[in-house]
Amino acid sequence: MVSEFVDGWTIAQTLGEGAYGEVKLLLNNSTGEAVAMKIIDLKKHPDARSNVKKEVAIHRLVSNPNIIQFFGQRREGDIEYLFLEYAAGGELFDRIEPDVGMSQWEAQKYFIELISGVEYLHSHGVAHRDLKPENLLLDEHLTLKISDFGMATIFRMGGKERCLEKRCGTLPYVAPEVLVRAYHAEPADIWSCGVILVAMLAGELPWDQPTVDCPEYLAWKDGKSMVTPWSKLDNMILSLVRKILVPLPSGRYTIQRIKNHRWFQKRLQKSLVSTNDSCRSGTPKRLCSGSDLSPPFGTEDTRLCQSQPDPHFGNGNALPSEHPVTDLDVERPGFSFSQPAQIDDLLLSSQLNPTQHTQSSSGSQNVFQRLVRRMTRFFVLPNLEESEKLLCCVLEKLGASWKVHTPGILTITTVDRRKMQLIFKSSIIDMDGKTLLDFRLSKGCGLEFKKIFLKIRSALGDSVLKGPVLWPIAIATNSVP
Repeated sequence: MVSEFVDGWTIAQTLGEGAYGEVKLLLNNSTGEAVAMKIIDLKKHPDARSNVKKEVAIHRLVSNPNIIQFFGQRREGDIEYLFLEYAAGGELFDRIEPDVGMSQWEAQKYFIELISGVEYLHSHGVAHRDLKPENLLLDEHLTLKISDFGMATIFRMGGKERCLEKRCGTLPYVAPEVLVRAYHAEPADIWSCGVILVAMLAGELPWDQPTVDCPEYLAWKDGKSMVTPWSKLDNMILSLVRKILVPLPSGRYTIQRIKNHRWFQKRLQKSLVSTNDSCRSGTPKRLCSGSDLSPPFGTEDTRLCQSQPDPHFGNGNALPSEHPVTDLDVERPGFSFSQPAQIDDLLLSSQLNPTQHTQSSSGSQNVFQRLVRRMTRFFVLPNLEESEKLLCCVLEKLGASWKVHTPGILTITTVDRRKMQLIFKSSIIDMDGKTLLDFRLSKGCGLEFKKIFLKIRSALGDSVLKGPVLWPIAIATNSVP
């Protein structure tokens, strides 16, 4: 049924599955171009048609270098096909070192691009409502792309703006007013941008949630917070953050005022250090605490097992025809399809026929090299069987549980420091005699996932091959780089 839509393309792999559909990755047989194809069965859920209509409407409304591109849609009966840009550079969270962050010039670059994308959305009357590093992707040139419009809504139409009521987003990033009352769209998105900036520079989040039950948030609100992550920020950055993370929306910086701030306008060079080395000393008090808005308001969500935290469809009040939602809106099972998993899932899959993708030209090979970027993988010395046993022993020591669905693929479940569920997959792949361990996040906080990944790699000790891990293209080229 799909083949008539993809003549000249190879349906490489199913990247995500849910109760109502799936995502497949398409590769052009001639050029190697990758496109994400979302397949939705409109009969699977009564809200499916309205949700697809909403997402398509928003995608058609916007086109910007810092927003994931929508290529089009097709329908066959009750099956809807959406075609989206594939973000080849990975996720922003993958570039944030836990408890450290990233260089200041890099954080500034991504923050400028984020603000540019959000400003564009707001100018078209669109609020994203779930901005976080897991929903910010990078293209092959490492340009930031806002993705996942499942919680997005139209807040201004025909010059008339409406207040929003639905509680949605991810607790550490959500604005305080979203949790307690009707709110304006633009200040809520701007708050999330401020938390993202802190995460990029400090490698941790400032609080679990912006409520009176959270001591860290109360300390910030009362101007008494002098510990990490704030101690990791220099004065110029901190002055901007203080203007963005203002609890009262009316006092919060607008995008224009953010753009006028001296740190935003100062073009940093790569040679500059992100924060003072002295600010990095000591043990951070707060660590990453991302999770969806399920506790304490709603039920636990079920997410797709994909390598990047999966985007989702929200039920929301985005369109006038949509019924209002008064309780908290969490990600709905089966609607996490705005952007599929990493291209690594394709290139590290035995489902590929190497002869289909082995190209003689260096240009074609470079396409794959540009597509393959993820930090959470490494080579080990033991063979496949021994590596799997060794990994299971490490997971047991770390208190994680796991299931082996197929040989060499483990689904691992644990909890983060907030006792929130963290699910990720590990694939154990033979690459011309070398054993690669590849880890991909399915559900939970990206920074917490990276912390667990580092613990696993450290616990494997001398089994880990030393030296940098090159981006493998072995399955595509039938050789190890």
